Amino acid sequence: MDNDSLYPDKPILVKEEVKNNWGLTAFSLLLFILSFLLLFSEKLLFILFLIIVLFIHEMGHLLFMKAFKYENVRMLFIPLMGAFVQGSKPKYSQRESLLVVFFGPFPGLLLGCVTFILACVYQNDSALTLGFIFIFLNTVNLLPLDPLDGGQLFKLLVHRQRDLFMMIFALVSSILMIVIGWIIQDYLIIAFGFIMGIRVRGMQKNHVLRSTLDDLEVNYLCTYEELSNRDYATIKNVLIERSAALKKYMEFSDDDVNPMIASQVSSILIAPIKKDASLVFKITLFIFWIISFIAPIILLFSLDFKWYFDKL
Repeated sequence: MDNDSLYPDKPILVKEEVKNNWGLTAFSLLLFILSFLLLFSEKLLFILFLIIVLFIHEMGHLLFMKAFKYENVRMLFIPLMGAFVQGSKPKYSQRESLLVVFFGPFPGLLLGCVTFILACVYQNDSALTLGFIFIFLNTVNLLPLDPLDGGQLFKLLVHRQRDLFMMIFALVSSILMIVIGWIIQDYLIIAFGFIMGIRVRGMQKNHVLRSTLDDLEVNYLCTYEELSNRDYATIKNVLIERSAALKKYMEFSDDDVNPMIASQVSSILIAPIKKDASLVFKITLFIFWIISFIAPIILLFSLDFKWYFDKL
């Protein structure tokens, strides 16, 4: 007899379908603009340039997600922080994921370099500011720190999905972010570093839980649809045992409990990634990653900014 048949069928996980994202995007953008206007009302042009740079950056992610058939793709702006694009797939491709991440900052860097050159040719202050924002934000975003794009590239290139590696990487990134913010006296970066540190605590809890699941020989490196009834029941029992809130929630009827428990179990699973990025592909991408840091520096030292400093 199949051992899995001894367990009741796991409940169907109902996924939220997002039909129209642009209304939410527009609302989040409005909040983003208002938050900056409250603090920097005299810098309208800078705020406009910042929105342009962030929008182009996130559109790069979004267009590649759409091309690779990601589901529920949405773009959101976070007041005083930045923006991000969200989307998901039942199974991920290492090659596709690398392209989705890289083509957020890369187009912005190209546009920044071109804008910088045009600014010097035509001696235009506004174009110089726009070029600087393009280059600065996208270069910083390529630093190998979690959760920046550079951090995602690093994790995808080394292809390490285990909790301990992710937790250490996130902790080191958080500390470095706080140190960088302290050095340049940017309190938003310091706050962001502490927020990242809070994530580490959640990752540590998942690490302990998944270690227990390893001992119980549960396969959590799969999609919810692939999860066996036996593994679902085991994860469910471990979650309930570790959470007083879930124990209390179990007193409700199955119609109320099952969808919530299914969602909790699904959050423990690690989405499988198909290792389809060849060594040549990864080396090529890594070379472009390094060039993305070097090219703006070479450009800065090769252009003549005397016209700009003469105006100061």
